[in-house]
Amino acid sequence: MATRVIGVDLGATQIRAAEVELASKPGAFPLGTLQSFAAVPTPAGAINDGEIIEVQTVASLLKQLWSKGKFSHKRVVIGLSSPRTVVREMEVPAMPMDQVRSALPYQVSEILPMPTDEALLDFYPTELRSVDGQESFRGIMTAAAKASVANTVMTVETAGLRPEGVDLSAFGLHRALCVGDFAQQIVAFVEIGARVTTVIVSAHGQPRLVRVLPTGSQDSTDAVASAMQVSTAEAEQYKRKVGVSADGPPELKIARDAILQTTRQLIEGVRNTFVYFAGNEPGNPIQQVILTGGGAFMPGLGQYLASASRLPVSFGNGVGAVKVTRKAGAAVAGQEMFASVAVGLALAEVGK
Repeated sequence: MATRVIGVDLGATQIRAAEVELASKPGAFPLGTLQSFAAVPTPAGAINDGEIIEVQTVASLLKQLWSKGKFSHKRVVIGLSSPRTVVREMEVPAMPMDQVRSALPYQVSEILPMPTDEALLDFYPTELRSVDGQESFRGIMTAAAKASVANTVMTVETAGLRPEGVDLSAFGLHRALCVGDFAQQIVAFVEIGARVTTVIVSAHGQPRLVRVLPTGSQDSTDAVASAMQVSTAEAEQYKRKVGVSADGPPELKIARDAILQTTRQLIEGVRNTFVYFAGNEPGNPIQQVILTGGGAFMPGLGQYLASASRLPVSFGNGVGAVKVTRKAGAAVAGQEMFASVAVGLALAEVGK
């Protein structure tokens, strides 16, 4: 029987779930078939910076999501996207992965902002190296606060769901988007969410650098609302109308200035990530940027990022790695750029 996996993306403005029936043959493309997709809006303050604040509210939303999406089961893979999750590239001696993970607390204790016994540590190997006969793994270390993960798992279980995996949302983003020609290049995938922006640089199909920035498109909305003394809904309309532009009607100058200030900070954080990668990977320049997430819809943002980074920028398709059934296609239509993380989480190898 084909394996079906459901990925859950817990966002500050939307909670999304995607059910994917995985391809029966390893390495096959498409990677699977999107069977179901659903999204429900998240009330302000229920989820903040990738962490659940209101457990009962989010649990209730997950129940609504399951009723809306009519998913075939309740086993899920949850995404973690908090800026407080530590993500670092590191190199460790080559050994069985259980030994690598056992040694992590001793290797990372001095770089973590929390005691190692309060962190869930993992290591994602991306390359096997051999220097002077000594083998080592190059890869990405992740450290998430146990209390935060436990709170997320408890919320999901309160909704009657069964967590079978917890994964970094950035890895889900990478699985969903790094296919086809992108898997042969050095590409930066940038997902601009409401409160969090995820940047993952991939080299020839392997993630090399992950950054989770504590800023997103909602910061521009909040800035416009404050500057113009209007509601959040009205500020969102102004943001969509004005976008990132230095020109426009004089009556919209206040909104334009507020958007430019917050967007400049966001793009500077993304650009600094690219500069950091370039400094650590001389001779391996990023070739292009793929933009996704709800914040990517702001007019002029793609051009602004292209100008700041001096790189070509295009928009990603969150369901490009999978076939899409008619049912799922109707549900995901118009939300393809929002679906990347949920789809990518569903493509994780649960249990491995």
